[in-house]
Amino acid sequence: MKIGDIDKNLKVNTEQLVKDLTYYDPEEAPFKIYGVFRSGEAFCRMPRPLAESISGSLAYLNENTAGGRVRFQTDSRRIVIDVILNDVCNLPHMATCGVSGFDMYEKTGGEFKYLKSFIPPADHGVHYTAEMQFKKKKRRDLVINFPLYCGVKKLRIGLDNDAEVCEGSKYAHKTPIVYYGSSITQGGCASKPGSSYQAILSSYLDADYINLGFSGNAKGEPSIAEYIANLPMSAFVYAYDHNAPGVEHLKKTHKPFFDIVRKQNPTLPIVILSRPAYYLNTEEKLREEIIQNTYRSAVDSGDENVYFFDGKKLMSLVRDNGTVDGVHPTDSGFFSIAKTLLPVMQYILSKE
Repeated sequence: MKIGDIDKNLKVNTEQLVKDLTYYDPEEAPFKIYGVFRSGEAFCRMPRPLAESISGSLAYLNENTAGGRVRFQTDSRRIVIDVILNDVCNLPHMATCGVSGFDMYEKTGGEFKYLKSFIPPADHGVHYTAEMQFKKKKRRDLVINFPLYCGVKKLRIGLDNDAEVCEGSKYAHKTPIVYYGSSITQGGCASKPGSSYQAILSSYLDADYINLGFSGNAKGEPSIAEYIANLPMSAFVYAYDHNAPGVEHLKKTHKPFFDIVRKQNPTLPIVILSRPAYYLNTEEKLREEIIQNTYRSAVDSGDENVYFFDGKKLMSLVRDNGTVDGVHPTDSGFFSIAKTLLPVMQYILSKE
């Protein structure tokens, strides 16, 4: 006997859901994809040659679809996703829905309302389908978030044969916020894609964003800084402390990374974060001091568009109960980060 047989609310439908539906390619109009782009056989977050020039690990992570979204409007009562992943990625401390699932939100007025997660079965392979159904037929303005870790090779969206499909609404803030950092930036260990702190902020701000979080592999490389410096962005948020191999590495790279981005973008709002931790050990305090020094140096030079948040402030709502393993935030930890950053992000975007 399985838990799905005992509690129907925990049952995941694994059937091939192809009956009486029309399937659409979300890479084609009227659908619009944000945060990722097609490169070869998979979606990527940065140019493939750049990622490959740094390491095989970064090249692999580049195909993880953290921050990917598709937006559209439809009056279909039934919505199905049919997805082929690059591979199967199972993390023992993170929910399958966050690792390889999708979730969907409806924009109503100025708010994004969570509807449902498209959850793969626990023993899923690279191909799975999932669905949700509405009781009433009406036009809805929808956003579907891609997985935070698994890469997506192919996605199809199935809708009722007689459904109307049209372009989704535009973000109120169209120039994306760019985030760079470690696995925490990538979204580990949110239970679903929409629970990463960037997705939460996007929902509150109605703002586009790009997630350049690379689990274990954000080390402040100058080539990454050069790439980011040339992106269109309304703000830049970075936090790669956890991936710096040691204190000296962080000291050698943190301010130079900032300087590269700042030189190309003299008035860009830049938000600097230290690792989200409420209690720090001796080494963590040294790392935070290095990060604060980057901020102080910028302020002392007359920079009026730089902001700093320490980890204690970021985790103030949950203290040491906001992680799954002492490092990676839970949903409550991500909410604490988002809630802390929201006022300054609202202020920054109000000046656009």
